[in-house]
Amino acid sequence: MAIIGFPLYLQVVVNNNPETVSTDYDECDRLYFEELSLERVLDIYQTEGCEGAIISVGGQIPNNLALPLHNNGVKILGTSPLSIDAAEERSRFSEIMDEIEVNQAPWRALYAVDDALDFAAHVGYPCLLRPSFVLSGSAMNVAYGPEDLKRFLSEAARVSQDHPVVITKFVTGAREVEMDAVAKRGHVVCHAISEHVENAGVHSGDATLILPPQNIRSDDIAKIKEVTSKIAKRFNISGPFNMQFLVKDNRVMVIECNLRASRSFPFVSKTIGKDFIECATKIMVNHPQDLKAFPDLNTPLQPQGFVGIKAPMFSWPRLRDADPLLRCEMASTGEVACFGRTVNSAFLMALLSTGFKIPEKNVMIGIQQDFQHEFLPTANKLHRMGYKLFATDATSKYLKDHNIPAQTVSWPLHPEGEYPNAGRLISEKKIDMVINLPNQNTKYVKDNYIIRRAAIDNGIPLITNFEVTKLLAQALSERSTLEASTLFHFQKETHRVL
Repeated sequence: MAIIGFPLYLQVVVNNNPETVSTDYDECDRLYFEELSLERVLDIYQTEGCEGAIISVGGQIPNNLALPLHNNGVKILGTSPLSIDAAEERSRFSEIMDEIEVNQAPWRALYAVDDALDFAAHVGYPCLLRPSFVLSGSAMNVAYGPEDLKRFLSEAARVSQDHPVVITKFVTGAREVEMDAVAKRGHVVCHAISEHVENAGVHSGDATLILPPQNIRSDDIAKIKEVTSKIAKRFNISGPFNMQFLVKDNRVMVIECNLRASRSFPFVSKTIGKDFIECATKIMVNHPQDLKAFPDLNTPLQPQGFVGIKAPMFSWPRLRDADPLLRCEMASTGEVACFGRTVNSAFLMALLSTGFKIPEKNVMIGIQQDFQHEFLPTANKLHRMGYKLFATDATSKYLKDHNIPAQTVSWPLHPEGEYPNAGRLISEKKIDMVINLPNQNTKYVKDNYIIRRAAIDNGIPLITNFEVTKLLAQALSERSTLEASTLFHFQKETHRVL
């Protein structure tokens, strides 16, 4: 708003979010605290005699209104509403990806349950169901069998009644990479690439982001840039956009493209020291600027001597009985960003900033059998750091078989015999951290839920993602080297080196 303010334009802001509306009051000429509906926005646009509307910095709802507003005479600044609509409609977007020869997971638009079952029969489970024009991944689910498929398809069809639900093959074990960028008339002028800590399957709003990426090969980064350039050109993007990619076995596959600013825009802007929104806004209102000052695809700008981490914050204690597992539908209610000389230090400080408490002694572990062999080095690391491990029966036996001491605990719904009950230990706060890693094959669904919920209700740190657990164990081993510093300190050091 500061960029397009007086004397260029008088600014009218429409906001329906009470968490941010107070800051808008000091930044704009006219503020409407109203619902973001077609009728209300048209009323305000016409009453105020507006010359145009910027919709690409307000999240999903304004994007959904792009074409209806355009069809009612509103001048949308930046990327064409036709392009926005094509990117939001998942079947149309996937068709375009095929047209321009961009790799994606196998997909199909669904018009009946039999279409979904036939697709699964061809590609195998798991499959991901993806409705269009939804907020925060609503009704997006991974199906591991026919019953899941039928149930999730029914949910997806309810929230996407006017557009076909798209089914894709869910790629297990894939890394997820995020591209935040700004383009001008289809040419990318500013970009930043970050990597998710969690493997694909966690909503990007709930993911932990690392900038610069730590585990993505340079060849894969090059492919991501090539695809980004293709998509920006095909949609003739003018303004901000965000993309997610799958990376596995030297293959790069596009997940989606949002023709708007994402929640990671402020994070990448601060981390690399370039204001992406300023760049995008000036492009959308056709205001002159020096684009050479921004990192295009040929001149990337990466943090030097430090790493940025964006970590999600959740409100599980306020959501009674909610299961604190991360899925394709977003659950976070906030986020923090922290910076450190290494990934480990930045990650640990980010976790601490979310309210996470470093465990002192006792760690309870519950792992589905499929994870045990991968988790073993992490369990050994925790043991060598001096933590006393408590584990459910099968996990405890597996650890002991590998000479890692573990106190066996009984499941919450099982009678307490020779082993202490997991739920009681948590409620009595004899456990300092809970690691609970179930999957679709677990037999103890209710017991695992009780353990997770007990940790939340008793204020015990809870980790439910395998990749986060591994990184946490690495970070805990370096906690004695943590130093209090600021982003400005790191950037000052970088400038001195350069």
